[in-house]
Amino acid sequence: MKKFMDKDFLLKTKSAKKIYNTCKDLPIIDYHCHVSPKEIYLDKHFSSITEVWLSGDHYKWRLMRAFGINEYYITGNATAKEKFLAFASVLPKAIGNPMYHWCHLELKKYFGYDGVLNADTAETVWQLANQKLADPSMGVRGIINKSNVKFIGTTDDPIDDLIYHKKLSEDKDFSVIVAPSFRPDKALNVDKAGWIDYINKLSTVSNVKIDGIDTLKQALKDRLDYFVKVGCKATDHGLDYAFYNDLSDKDADAVIKKALKGKPVTKEEAEGLKTNLLVFLAGEYCKHGLVMQIHYNCIRNPNTKMMEVLGPDTGFDIIGPNNGSRLITALLDKLYYLDILPRTVLYSLDGNDNAFLDTLIGAFQGTDIACKIQHGSAWWFNDHKLGMEAQLLSLANLSALGNFIGMLTDSRSFLSYTRHEYFRRILCNVLGDFVENGEYPKDYKALTDIAQGISYYNAEKYFGLE
Repeated sequence: MKKFMDKDFLLKTKSAKKIYNTCKDLPIIDYHCHVSPKEIYLDKHFSSITEVWLSGDHYKWRLMRAFGINEYYITGNATAKEKFLAFASVLPKAIGNPMYHWCHLELKKYFGYDGVLNADTAETVWQLANQKLADPSMGVRGIINKSNVKFIGTTDDPIDDLIYHKKLSEDKDFSVIVAPSFRPDKALNVDKAGWIDYINKLSTVSNVKIDGIDTLKQALKDRLDYFVKVGCKATDHGLDYAFYNDLSDKDADAVIKKALKGKPVTKEEAEGLKTNLLVFLAGEYCKHGLVMQIHYNCIRNPNTKMMEVLGPDTGFDIIGPNNGSRLITALLDKLYYLDILPRTVLYSLDGNDNAFLDTLIGAFQGTDIACKIQHGSAWWFNDHKLGMEAQLLSLANLSALGNFIGMLTDSRSFLSYTRHEYFRRILCNVLGDFVENGEYPKDYKALTDIAQGISYYNAEKYFGLE
């Protein structure tokens, strides 16, 4: 029986262990996440493990709710210690959940704790972690440096002033690149509450009076240009589901004018406007050499009551399959036909889409870069061991695994960089199995090239960080 999470954790074969040793110490390119650039610039320090571990972490909140923990101890007014003890009390029963592994990897890496967290050890861990966090070197910057991070791609709205990205780029004492990623969802979501208010803010920030399709595009273009000046490398679109409705500029203009008058738009009109804007933005992304990321198939905020009480991003979103294969294909086909398909990373929250995505990317590859169109890493509810293995094996079977750009945290927590270690271990175990099963030669030079590429070098090249 193996020891719990020893140095060979998740590495089942000699080949896997040998391959892992070639990539485990490589830097991290975290090209998509939701951490705060302000907290990086200010080198925020945390008052307790609760603040750094549980505040805003909807993965942990979902787990606590699954065990019937009262909301008072999750997002309520319980003390920091009460919240931590409540989480520690339920973690042991989360067997098989990646949260169990992530927590213990974080406790080991950042706090030097090799034991297990449960109700009996919670007080010890509480004292140890808080003592470590009191060290001046355990601010946000210290955590990032300790994690060997080279690049962080945050997620930013077009109306953001990006002031802290600017300050970080001018800070000679911090060498990590922190770049904004352009995420214009609120400008596209004409069918969602608050769209008019948002358009008014976008008008103010861009100094463009938005009254139709041309002025909306101009405002978005101007803001994208600003993002590029501040170092933007990638963009992101969070789509609830795949859609495609090829709407003309004239008809898109009519939809905007209708919505600005406060009149409801139909589903077809909304999808048409979004498609029109996506096509326009893709062309702009191409001009700037930006990577376009598309996340889709998520049902957000299905619990109406809790949405009213807590708001969005509080742990209630779910997987939302919608059979949108033909629609996402139509979008890529349009962009490819117009010669404006940028480097694109596709993520579906429905793990059943793996094979579809791995064949789709093969239909639209370009000649300017290896695997210009990427199937992104197992996303959100799929970034567990089985989900990662399924994505890797599907990509290997149907595309070119060696060109994959690898892992990201997609996290709001500065302790989540251990997810890259988790991914690298799973990746190397998959590669090791190919060797041990006689499905790939024992060519460790080639295997090292593959493992190091997926862990670091492919993303470095793909995002222009060389």
